[in-house]
Amino acid sequence: MTTTIAIWHNGYMKPAKAMTVRLSAEQAEELETVATVDDQPVSEVVRAAISEHIARRKTDEKFQDSLRDRIKRAERLLS
Repeated sequence: MTTTIAIWHNGYMKPAKAMTVRLSAEQAEELETVATVDDQPVSEVVRAAISEHIARRKTDEKFQDSLRDRIKRAERLLS
């Protein structure tokens, strides 16, 4: 499956990026079923799931702590 994602940055739409995702046969079938029932393209269901996942991670304190640690390490390497 290839999914194209458009990204807004500083008020401008960045070019869409095509990504390939490998799913098990069971995952692909379940995803297609969800998309069919919701009357949406599979790509839209995937984009919505990614958006929901990112939103949850942004509010996850453990993830945020880990992100801050990673940024600090990168800054030290650049200093």
